[in-house]
Amino acid sequence: MQPNRPAAPRDPRAAAQQAQMAASLAGAVDLAAVQARNEAAARAAAAPPPSAAAPAGAPGSAVVDVTEATFQSEVLDRSFQVPVVLDLWAEWCGPCKQLSPVLERLAAEGAGSWVLAKVDVDANPALAQGLRVQGIPAVKAVWQGQLVAEFTGAIPEEQARQFVTELVAATSGGAVPGAAEGEEPAEVEDPRLDQAEAALDAGDLAGAEAAYRAILDAEPDHPVAGLALRQVTLFRRAEEAGPDAVAAADAAPDDVAAQTRAADLLLGTGDVDGAFARLLDVVRRTTGEDRDLARTHLVELFGIVGDEDPRVGPARRALMTALF
Repeated sequence: MQPNRPAAPRDPRAAAQQAQMAASLAGAVDLAAVQARNEAAARAAAAPPPSAAAPAGAPGSAVVDVTEATFQSEVLDRSFQVPVVLDLWAEWCGPCKQLSPVLERLAAEGAGSWVLAKVDVDANPALAQGLRVQGIPAVKAVWQGQLVAEFTGAIPEEQARQFVTELVAATSGGAVPGAAEGEEPAEVEDPRLDQAEAALDAGDLAGAEAAYRAILDAEPDHPVAGLALRQVTLFRRAEEAGPDAVAAADAAPDDVAAQTRAADLLLGTGDVDGAFARLLDVVRRTTGEDRDLARTHLVELFGIVGDEDPRVGPARRALMTALF
């Protein structure tokens, strides 16, 4: 048997990093926020899921006419399922008649991955005022109840397609809601979470990760374990990145993998704005695979922080601006 070796001296920066992560972790698995998401999803599920097969203009269609009375259900609540693109138009507007058919065709092609909500500004002046419409046609994208992108004026079909493609990629990733009508969200209270939460309390990230994975193996759609696992995985990545991750990324600005590691460390130690800003900068100055890697990682961090956090909405809008 080998004799016990003396413990290696601990890097004080690593110790400080671990302390910061422990403080952040204390509030990472926010069950109240998860419950709020479930309630929003339940409201959205009360309406028919978007479908290209539904008649245009009808509730549940990929193209729906929206009024002041239906704005909450067809735009705000629906945006918790899929991104919603508002087409603000009027009968007398010539450019609107050029842009609207393009958007309707793209919505049909999207097959329910996003919804086009058409608003007649003359018939719904309060909506137009509330949305701060300065001119038409005006197009505004809504995700998770927040405005994330917009443009004014008729644009070519190629640009409109790019706008929609980038919107879907930066929000839902193209997922189409498939929950059955009337399906109730799972309850947050679950005794299986006790083991994972005990591991979190003890700072045992590997144990917490294993416990959440076990829950998801048995119940892939569990409403808490999925989000909690993403958060714990982020903390593990931040721990593995090490205390020098930010300095290493600063020294190699073109190394996208280094930038994602630095963003993980920043988020894991509570610097949400810094993590978002670093990856937004990468998206703005890169193209191709590097840009897609940074965008995908940033969207993952949005999901970890949660759309209830007030910093996520502005960052999503900044991402859309950088992409489009």
